[in-house]
Amino acid sequence: MMNIFALTTKSRGVDSPSMSSASKPEKIPDSFGALISHVRCELIRALDREFHAHAIDIRFTSFLLLKKLVMLGPVTAGELAQAIDLDAGAMTRQLDQLEKKGLLRRVRHEQDRRALRIEVTPAGLEMNRKSMLHADRVLATAQQALQPDEIDKLNDYLRRVLGTLRSGAS
Repeated sequence: MMNIFALTTKSRGVDSPSMSSASKPEKIPDSFGALISHVRCELIRALDREFHAHAIDIRFTSFLLLKKLVMLGPVTAGELAQAIDLDAGAMTRQLDQLEKKGLLRRVRHEQDRRALRIEVTPAGLEMNRKSMLHADRVLATAQQALQPDEIDKLNDYLRRVLGTLRSGAS
């Protein structure tokens, strides 16, 4: 089986197979920002392939939306859009698709009848459960080239970078 996470190699600036172009190798970037971007893109592609291979009718953005909705409980579309960093138009399209599949529903807000809250349905809970099992498998595969202590260090480094970015330090 081909390693779908070639970007986890420990060396920098080496040629490695790319999932976007199987016919020619792609240079792994030296830049921290580019490397983070490539890892994110490869994870999304791997998740979408995993879902498709197992007949799970969901794509990454819908998976993320559903996962966040299960975590947060009923919220407004605006709150959900902010939580997963989607603009209003993209959020509306995602909600329409997931509602059509029966994975969520829009219900009137109890205190403000003009507002709608988004809530997950039993079918949405089941989709979230199934998709999370496959997402966990993809993430485990992504980390297979790392030793447990390296995974701990990587998580620590990324938490520190995230904390710095969230604190507004420049």
